Formats: sequence, structure tokens, C-alpha cells
Amino acid sequence: MTGRIIHTLADVEEGADHLETVCPRLAHARQLTGPLPLRRRPDGFAELLSAIVSQQVSVASANAIWGRMKAARLTGPRKIMWASDDDLRAVGLSRQKIRYARALAEARIDFKALRDKADTEIVAELTQVPGIGIWTAEIYAMFSLGRADVFAPGDLALQEAARLLYDLPERPRERDLRDMAEAWRPWRSVAARLLWAYYRVAKQREGIR
Repeated sequence: MTGRIIHTLADVEEGADHLETVCPRLAHARQLTGPLPLRRRPDGFAELLSAIVSQQVSVASANAIWGRMKAARLTGPRKIMWASDDDLRAVGLSRQKIRYARALAEARIDFKALRDKADTEIVAELTQVPGIGIWTAEIYAMFSLGRADVFAPGDLALQEAARLLYDLPERPRERDLRDMAEAWRPWRSVAARLLWAYYRVAKQREGIR
């Protein structure tokens, strides 16, 4: 079962309306952020590679590296396999991310089949590939597959947004934030969009690509 899919801004608004009713803090955040973005992306190899590029770097750095990769046409599995390590280093990939990019190219994931799988199956399948952790798999499920009830509690911007919004003494740990997010079902992906938008307002910088 795929569950609810976010296709349009109307779906995001429906989710945000629900979240307002279950949590006054989220309602306050929505007042500050205004309309939330759709954040739908295509699915497939390039988007998952882009998520790997975004790991553990700033949004600005990730955008710059991905821009260079697109300019060099290094966004497809064959191009990754044919490129030399020097080619990949030249666009900004670290040694570790070069290894991850090649592992993804070799994995031959059936991206069309992922569309019909349950959220937990998607995460389980993707995390078998070296370099794809739970965060990357959850981001892919949220943005590329449009899953409405996926959350990414390992995301530092979401943790910081939750700390600020709920006036917590420190950032919640991944496990604690995952537990908090249970109250936001069945629209946890919209809650993530709201917290990222709140982070942008509170910190004056983007928390996610």
C-alpha cells in the first residue's frame, strides 16, 4: 500500500489544515511561514544521486556541486560509471561520495517499481545501497515519490526547527523527534515542510534543497 500521495499544493494545504487542528505550535508556525511549498521532484537515479550529494553539506554547497555535475552531464548511471575519479573530484565530490555514487550506479534500482511499494519497503530497499542511509531514503520518498506520511527526524534543520518551535532546551535526538512526529500522522511529510519553512524564517537560511 502506497498510502496518500502529495500531488498538488491543494494536498499540502489539506495536510497543513489538519496539522493546525492537532497542534497549536504548528498552527503558529504556519502563520509565520505562509503557504508551504509543494516540493515535488521527479523520481529516478538523478534525484537519488542529488540526495547523496546533499548529505552533510550546506544547502549552498550542495547546490553548487549539483550544478557542476549537471553542467558536466554527470547525473546518469552510465556517466558515473564511465567517469574517472578525477572527473568526479573536479565537480566537488569527496572520495566517499564518489564511492557512493558508483555504488548507486551499480545497484540498478527499479525506480518504477518503487512507486508502488510501501514506505517501509522503500526505505528498506534503498538503504541496502552503500551511502544511502535512512535520511536519504526518507527524503527521496517524501519529495520524489510524494509520500504524505514520511518524516526525516535525522535531519538537523528539522531538529533545530523543533527545538525553536517547541522551546526545547536542546535539539531533540532522532529517536525523540520520530516519536514527536507520531502525533502528526497521517501528514508527517507536510509537518516536515512546515518545520523546514519555519527554520527558514527563524534562521534566515534554507534547511533543505
